[in-house]
Amino acid sequence: MRVLLVEDDVQVGQSLFRALKDAHYTVDWIRDGKAAAIAIDSTCYAAVLLDLGLPDVGGIDLLKSLRGAGNPVPVVILTECDDLDVRVRSLDVGADDCVLKPVDMRELLARLRAVLRRRAGYATSRIGDEALSLDLEKRTLHRHGVASTLSAREFALMHSFLERPGTILSRSQLEDRIYGWGKEIGSNAVDVLIHSMRKRFGPTLIRNVRGLGWTVTRSREAGAA
Repeated sequence: MRVLLVEDDVQVGQSLFRALKDAHYTVDWIRDGKAAAIAIDSTCYAAVLLDLGLPDVGGIDLLKSLRGAGNPVPVVILTECDDLDVRVRSLDVGADDCVLKPVDMRELLARLRAVLRRRAGYATSRIGDEALSLDLEKRTLHRHGVASTLSAREFALMHSFLERPGTILSRSQLEDRIYGWGKEIGSNAVDVLIHSMRKRFGPTLIRNVRGLGWTVTRSREAGAA
């Protein structure tokens, strides 16, 4: 799952970057607001972690710009300011959550999971249905009542599908969601990943829509081998 970290402090950024990578997120790290705006406009992120104290475009100004343009990407604010008015304003402008620095990574990851599941329309950490679901906390795929641990890329792939079951995703859309900057992506990387998932969980797990891409349907039929 691909997230954008917008943090100008090198020490804090490195710490957050490592922790997010350890939690199996694909992370793009940017240190200024202008570059962040360009990245968000051109890339489909699962979420944005946004520092308020940026050196050029302030975090709140960037957030206002995103929401004004109709961009719904989930945004978690990172701030050293314990001023309640600042946090309230951030939420009113369009933030999905706020986390105070110094950041406790367990709390940040839990809040990030909560934001992601709310975006997908679920009240718990498991998204999907009884036939096929994905546990955002344990990073497991549940199928036929059996839980299976997924690799980071397998998890990102299934999250892309189960966030909005029935949506058809193209090759470029899946590449955008799974792979970060600086990653050399083979022309058939998505095909290989999907083939691997079908081999593990059955040929009907992910369905090809000729000429358009792939989809996972929200039904027991999708969970049948």
